[in-house]
Amino acid sequence: MDIRTIATQPFNDQKPGTSGLRQTVPTFQKPNYLENFIQSIFDSQDNYQGKRLVLGGDGRYYNRTAIQTILKMAAANGVGRVLVGQGGILSTPAASCLIRKYQAFGGIILSASHNPGGPEGDFGVKFNTANGSPAPAEVTETIFAKSKAIQEYQILDADDVNIDQLGEYQLGEMTVEVVDPVADYADLMASIFDFDAIRKLLASGFSMVMDSLHAVTGPYAKEILENRLNAPAGTVRNSEPLEDFGGGHPDPNLVYARELVETMYGDNPPDFGAASDGDGDRNMILGRHFFVTPSDSLAILAANADLVPAYAKGITGVARSMPTSQAVDRVAKQLGIDCYETPTGWKFFGNLLDAGRVTLCGEESFGTGSNHVREKDGLWAILFWLNIIAKRGQSVEEIVKEHWQTYGRTYYSRHDYEGVDKSSATKLMDNLRSGLSDLPGKQFRGYEVTLADDFSYTDPIDGTTAEKQGIRIVFKDGSRIVFRLSGTGTHGATLRAYLERYEPNQDQQNQNPQTALADLIQIADEIAQIKTFTGRDEPSVIT
Repeated sequence: MDIRTIATQPFNDQKPGTSGLRQTVPTFQKPNYLENFIQSIFDSQDNYQGKRLVLGGDGRYYNRTAIQTILKMAAANGVGRVLVGQGGILSTPAASCLIRKYQAFGGIILSASHNPGGPEGDFGVKFNTANGSPAPAEVTETIFAKSKAIQEYQILDADDVNIDQLGEYQLGEMTVEVVDPVADYADLMASIFDFDAIRKLLASGFSMVMDSLHAVTGPYAKEILENRLNAPAGTVRNSEPLEDFGGGHPDPNLVYARELVETMYGDNPPDFGAASDGDGDRNMILGRHFFVTPSDSLAILAANADLVPAYAKGITGVARSMPTSQAVDRVAKQLGIDCYETPTGWKFFGNLLDAGRVTLCGEESFGTGSNHVREKDGLWAILFWLNIIAKRGQSVEEIVKEHWQTYGRTYYSRHDYEGVDKSSATKLMDNLRSGLSDLPGKQFRGYEVTLADDFSYTDPIDGTTAEKQGIRIVFKDGSRIVFRLSGTGTHGATLRAYLERYEPNQDQQNQNPQTALADLIQIADEIAQIKTFTGRDEPSVIT
């Protein structure tokens, strides 16, 4: 076995964000760039030699090349066995499933989630720990520290492994096991949901369409929906994962999933529409001429969890990211269970799930999940909705509107300003922070501010603290405006403004959200001076 030690120098831009390290493909293609980060991951771990590692990605450009490099580095660093998805394919929730099922010490997931792909697109590397969850802050900080001091990396001088053929291969002293990327995950879904009820629903004339956006969920959706649940062939659109996602933007929202939206808002639409993203951890739910906000979706899943076999005995608690609407809080209160408010980033849910404090959790950015894995899970959420519809015998719109009648409606919207100059976005946030203490007691368009702070979170399980997690402005009637800079993009900065207003009056629950939130939209610009700092007259994306 010929293990080579390659001299290298650190890069100064390898700090992982909430979802690992994301950069453009050309950046990852720089000599030693990928290798430095992978070696830093191995160097951050203890006692992994001889153990299992899970490896795979969403099929985007550079995925296959990176996998061969990582396999040879894993062999050189003493990993015992690597489970790699056939063809290099492995959705993020499926990777978490495999880590947990086969007791791996961790997993390396190659994805930039909902970011565009292709030779000039984005690429990403994320490390998940032994519980299947994204690495917590102390691990990512160690990886970053190692990346800043790295002087060499280890790699095996060997031929590439045939990752397209199922089976076991030797790479030096390490075993590479090429596995079916779908089977274990599909079996897990069958153990959670009432597949018989969903089959009957799909055989009853109920129509649906699932758009995989030429991303990773295509093979998973076809196997589960068309093969196991007998949905008609063609139910799953854009099902072949492509390196550039067919030139599209694999983000399941009303802007980027335009084809699906046009279908669901067109003449004679299907009963149910859904989409997922690049790596399969996000979801969008639509009924006929009807969009379900992710915040409402989380609340509705919690309120109807007893209809799903895996949760029929009750859920222990729920958690949401701070910018996510408070709709699920009202469900938790009625159920008599705890509701936790965490920073954005799925890793913050991991400790709560491991401790049994919560069963369901979600973020407003189209991500929901449960204790079945330690990642958000797009197909899981779609199957959850189908399970609820099968049991209740109602349309998506009927289910949502009945929920509003019971719990009140939370008008909610997120305004994204993408590709903003980073220095301008930072100045905007700094300016906001400097004026927070002056806001309580002030009135804007009839709304009185009662709280203005920069959200911080102390983990109730391990006591760690995360600060500067988003600026909250809360008004006397419970309405909120939240401002954050997103860490998921690679070009400029993305400023996000979240707007929320509670409406208990059933007669006032059918407004367009942008109309219902019009005053708060104006207040957000007035307080943050969005136009002044960004030069933008309107958001890039509204959801």
